Amino acid sequence: MGQHTTATVLVVDDEPAITDLYATWLDDHHDVRTAEGGEAALAAVDGTVDVLLLDRRMPDLTGDEVLARIRDRGLDCRVVMVTAVHPDFDIVDMAFDDYVTKPVGRTALLECVEAVTVRETYDEKLREYFALASKKAALEVEKTPSELRNSERYRSLNRSVRTLEAEAESLLSGFEDNFEALFRDFPGGSDDRAGTGTFE
Repeated sequence: MGQHTTATVLVVDDEPAITDLYATWLDDHHDVRTAEGGEAALAAVDGTVDVLLLDRRMPDLTGDEVLARIRDRGLDCRVVMVTAVHPDFDIVDMAFDDYVTKPVGRTALLECVEAVTVRETYDEKLREYFALASKKAALEVEKTPSELRNSERYRSLNRSVRTLEAEAESLLSGFEDNFEALFRDFPGGSDDRAGTGTFE
C-alpha cells in the first residue's frame, strides 16, 4: 500500500491472547485499543475509533449483535469481521467493510487495516462498492458455483456490485495504483474477484 495511514483501531475478541497478538502486530503503525468480548466492545467504541476488528463468535454478545448496535448508534467506523466463522449468505445484509477468516497473519492484517483506512478518504459510493465487493469475494471463496447460482441473496449482491462498478472505476480513474492495491489483498486476489460473478 505504500505510505501508511495511522488509524485508531479497536480490536475485539473474547480471547485475550488474540487481542494482545493483533495489538502487537498493529501498534507500530496505528493507535491500538483492545476489548475482550462484545459488551466491552460496546463500552469502548466511540466516534474516535476509525477501524473496528471484530470477532463474530463471542459468548456474551456476538459480533453480529455488536455490529448492529454500533450502526444503530450512528457510528460510521470501518468494520472488519476477523473471525473463524466461515461466511454464509447472511453476511450480505451485514454493515461491515471487509471479512477475514481466521487464522490471519501479521502482513494480511496490516494490509487489511490499511486498505479500509484508505477507503475512508473516498466517496460514499466507493466505500459502498468496496464493502459489497468484499462480501462477494468472501462468498465466492467459500461457496460452490451451484450454491451461488441458487442464492437470491448472492444474485442480488452481484447485481448491486455490477451497478456500482462502472461508477467506482470512473471515480478512481486517476488513482489506478490505489484501486489495484485495494483489491489485491481481498480473498482470492483481484483476478478472482470476477469469479462466478455472472450469476443473476
